[in-house]
Amino acid sequence: MAAATPARGGLSRELVRLISGHVFLHACMAGMRMASPLLALREGYSEAAVGVLLALYALTQVFLSLPAGRYADRHGLKRPVAISVAAASFGAGLAVIWPVFPVLCISALLTGGATGSAVIALQRHVGRAAPDPLQRKQVFSWLAIGPAFSNFLGPFTAGLLIDHAGFRWAFLVMALLPLVAWLFVRTARELPPPPGHEAARPGRSWDLWRDPMFRRIILVNWFLSAAWDVHTFVVPVLGHERGLSASVIGTILGSFAAAAAAIRVVLPMLAARVHEWALIAFAMVASALIYAVYPFMHTAPTMAVCSVLLGFALGMVQPMVMSMLHQVTPEHRHGEAVGMRMMVVNASCVAMPMLFGAAGALIGVGAVFWTVAATLAAGTRLAFRLKDGKTS
Repeated sequence: MAAATPARGGLSRELVRLISGHVFLHACMAGMRMASPLLALREGYSEAAVGVLLALYALTQVFLSLPAGRYADRHGLKRPVAISVAAASFGAGLAVIWPVFPVLCISALLTGGATGSAVIALQRHVGRAAPDPLQRKQVFSWLAIGPAFSNFLGPFTAGLLIDHAGFRWAFLVMALLPLVAWLFVRTARELPPPPGHEAARPGRSWDLWRDPMFRRIILVNWFLSAAWDVHTFVVPVLGHERGLSASVIGTILGSFAAAAAAIRVVLPMLAARVHEWALIAFAMVASALIYAVYPFMHTAPTMAVCSVLLGFALGMVQPMVMSMLHQVTPEHRHGEAVGMRMMVVNASCVAMPMLFGAAGALIGVGAVFWTVAATLAAGTRLAFRLKDGKTS
């Protein structure tokens, strides 16, 4: 059962393979998410149409997350990942054959939904493979590095191919990346079914909310996930108001992503010494303070400093949330719990840009930052109450 578990915080071979599979599958979606809007804009579609296209990558995951979690609870790791690989490869392949806007929308639905479903199966698997809470924190910290690298690999590869060979070649390589992911995952060792899995009742995922600790974890995760989404959406607007160039704005956002990845590299060592609830509460307090001062930063270097600090704070949240979720839910319902979290996060990805975009137009971008700061500050009490639950 401990095949995917690192010994004393190190990386086992199987965990390396699972992280590699995660990287290549997620890179497919990240590359498609960058290339598809560029093609749509080149074909003359409006920014509103591009916004809808981008939302479709998260929309499928809102509706598929719970069924995908239950499916993973019944069938383990490899069958859900195999189906996801086929769907992602097929979705990107459609764009190779018919690179038109309606097909790009179908590709977005397929690659987004496939990636989310595979992530649920992977997270459930490594969480169950860890023999104790300490190693669970560490494996989730390592696994969380994958998407940070994918968000560089996918867009960078797609961008190079678009510039030198055209969109069809970019879509073709994106369609091949899930197949590479399967080469890494197919040799993984399946874990035995957990006790009680035969008694699991389908369609009852919402009764997980009866557990107060589960509610707190999901709500705190939603607060911090929304903070992540708002930063990605609003910083370009704030930078435009300050007269910053596109490359400078991109650097500021890139510094956020780099910081989030960097903190996840050291997080396995940090997690061995600090409780999950303490790291989550610290992240919420720090994020509230950073959001409060962000609008007062009028130069690119000072905005970049805020971006880096916010990346450090928010980058440590997901692994700790995943560790706590696996502690407070029955083993035969881990997939459902992960699916519930994924559904809430992706609903936020769909709704938050539209909500705060409208708020920015109404009250100004600076006020949006302060609204987020106040919301996070109000949620800190909930974060500190996580210490009442099961922690390592």
